[in-house]
Formats: sequence, C-alpha cells, structure tokens
Amino acid sequence: MCPAHQGLRTSVFELKTTSSSPTLGLSCFQTHVQRRWTTSKPLLEREVVWASILERQAAWTADDPTALRLSAEEATLLYETAPLHALMSAALMRRKKQVPGAEVTYLIDRNVNYTNACTINCQFCSFYRPMGHDEVYTQTIDEISNRFSELESIGGVRVLMQGGVNPDLPFSWYTDVLRELRERHPSIDLDCFSPIEIQGMSDITGMSTLDVLRELKEAGMHGLPGGGAEMLVEGVRRDVSPKKGGPEQWIRIMREAQHLNLVTSATNVFGFGEGPAERVEHLVRVRGMQDEALARGELPFTSFIAWPVQLETNSFGRRNRGQNRVELGAGPSEYLRHVAIARLMLDVVDHIQASWPTMGVDVAQMALLGGADDIGSTMMEENVVSASGTSKISASEIELQRLIARAGLKPRRRNSRYELLETPTEEDGPLASPVPALA
Repeated sequence: MCPAHQGLRTSVFELKTTSSSPTLGLSCFQTHVQRRWTTSKPLLEREVVWASILERQAAWTADDPTALRLSAEEATLLYETAPLHALMSAALMRRKKQVPGAEVTYLIDRNVNYTNACTINCQFCSFYRPMGHDEVYTQTIDEISNRFSELESIGGVRVLMQGGVNPDLPFSWYTDVLRELRERHPSIDLDCFSPIEIQGMSDITGMSTLDVLRELKEAGMHGLPGGGAEMLVEGVRRDVSPKKGGPEQWIRIMREAQHLNLVTSATNVFGFGEGPAERVEHLVRVRGMQDEALARGELPFTSFIAWPVQLETNSFGRRNRGQNRVELGAGPSEYLRHVAIARLMLDVVDHIQASWPTMGVDVAQMALLGGADDIGSTMMEENVVSASGTSKISASEIELQRLIARAGLKPRRRNSRYELLETPTEEDGPLASPVPALA
C-alpha cells in the first residue's frame, strides 16, 4: 500500500496525537491523488474535492467564524464521500478552536415526563398514549415536586420537564405547576415543554404562542428545550408526524423563545430514510436561526444535540421492519459522521452534545474525539427514548467523569446555560448517582 493511503487509514486517535500539520496531512493526500488523476479520474475526482474542502476548513478561526463557512453542497459531499477518520479529525480540530481547552462538560439533572397523553401520534414515539387509553397518566404537583427533591439531594441543578400534547389540561395547570415548583425548589432551573406543547397550549387558550411563552416565563419557566425538531425538512415531517406541523412552526416558536431570552437548544432526530442532503438541510436551518439570534442580540441556542431514531417498539419501526437493519436509524459510524459534519457546519453553535443514552457510552466517548464537547446529563429519569427499547437510561456522575477522562479529557460540571460549576472528584467523596424513579 502506498504511503499516502496508508496515512489515511490512521485512526482518529493516532491523528490526534501524532499529526503536527495544521491541515492533518490532507495536502499530502491531495498531491498523491493528483498524481493518479489521469489514470482514474472518475474514481478520484470526489476524493480530491473532499480533501480540498477539509484543507480549506482547517484554516477556520473563531475570530471570523463565518468567513470559511461550509456550504450545503460542500457538507453534502463530505457526508457522502469523506472517510470517517478524516471527518472526525477535522471536527476535532474545529472543536479545539471553537471550544478551546480539554474540558468536556456534563450536567446533573433529570427528566420529568409529566403526562403521556398526546394527540399528535408521532409514528416513531413509543412513549405517548392516545386520549382515553388505560395507561394514560398525568402527574400531580406533589409527584413532580418529589422528583425535584430527589434531584436536589444529589446536587442537581436542572429539570427537563416535557410531556405529550394533552388537551385535557387547562393552561392554568401549567402556570400553577411552574409557580409551585419555583417556590418549592428555587435552586432548580425549569427547562420545560417543547414547541409542539406550546402550540397545544395556544390552541386551547386562543392565545398566541408568544403570549403563552411570556406567561410561562412569568410563572417560572427558565428555558424551552428544542425537542420535536426531528428533521426540519417538510417531506420527512409530513411522513413521520403529519400532525406536528411543518418546520416553520418549530422555527417560529423557538425564535419567540429566544426573543424572550429563554434558554434554548437545537435537536435533531435522524434516520427516517432521508439522505445526506436532507440532513444537511436541517443543519442549514439551525445555523440560520443561530445567525439571526446573534444578529438580534438575543440568547442563541446553547447547544446542538442529535441522535438516531429508535425503532424497536414503535409504529414507524413496525411499518418499516424490512428496512430497519440497513436503511433506517443509524449505527456508530453513521452517527459519528453526523456529529462531525454538524461540528463543521455549525460554526456559530459552540456546544455539541454526544448522545450516550441512544448510542451507548463507548460511541459517545468516540464522539468526544470527533467534534462533541459535552456528554449530556446523568439523566436520573428518562421515559421517552427508553420506551423505544434503549437499555441504559441513567448514569452516575463517576461514570460520566471516567468516560471523559479515559478519552484524555477533563470532566467539568455545568448548568443548562453552559456555565461551569465546581466539579467534585472521587477523592472528595461520593458523587451523584441516579436514584430509582418513583412509581
């Protein structure tokens, strides 16, 4: 095997520790490819192109993040043709420039899924139950508060509270719950609901979604998580969740939340059978929203989190059973490719989270060496993704710290605004561990 190709088969770990070239050796490979150009042009043409794109991206600086902006066409070509290790190496270099240092952050929090009643009927959701179903539940304020108390006992700082679109709940239920929780648990940030839940509240009250958000913020809501984005591509959303509204609804409500300076994040569920161009289209929309928020001087997305659709026990998986193993969802390499492309594409979104609950801790650890700078949360309780068959749904603080340290990086606690917090170590005594969820 020739030296240039042998170099390109180097693992991401070797590239991380041995390459001193600011362009990761890509110019060497490009020269080698050009020598073979006349003998195998159709085969090599795209190799030259992806190498040139990554060569250019290596010159990116945080001082002018949009100057070398990756186009949708370039990102799609990288997605389709660039070797995974080259993408991960380029994304690691970008992460070091965009989020300097060796720190990887994590959060002590829990999910509270206050109701599973929902009228939206997303095909890929195994959590919801239709109205009137025997298994429908809605938690009381005291039940929710007990979960907050458990989190406080281990030093948690944030609750992500989401549920279904339940028309049986009056708007006063939401505001009363928020006010009571803020009174009982002032140290816990309340990052609550999702755009489709906000739209549901608007529908039952006749209020605009902006006014709904204003009243929820006044009642104590700290942030609006970006759940429900899935794919911000019209055709994909229409196929898998026609009642959820098009991309513009999610975008509009998240813009309104940013206008009110609520803490927001952008999410992405992929693997519905869409192609690379559609995945890149989602990233383009997220990047455009971030540009707009920054230009308006509003609070932009704190982070981007992507994970593949879970297919095991939902109607989307059953409908497409014959395709599941090859065409739907995403395995480790495809997930890592998506994370790397996201890091290169989202030049104005600093933090990218690795999804250990859906991909497992080993793949999440690899993502830290391919663009991600955050490992997410201990997730004391999670009921939505786990309903689709995910086996590991909680982690202790020491597990996350060791996962980060074994990647050669430094673990740091944070809050939902990505502000760094004092971080205990094993030497300091017992660290936060998940506790059994209440019945």
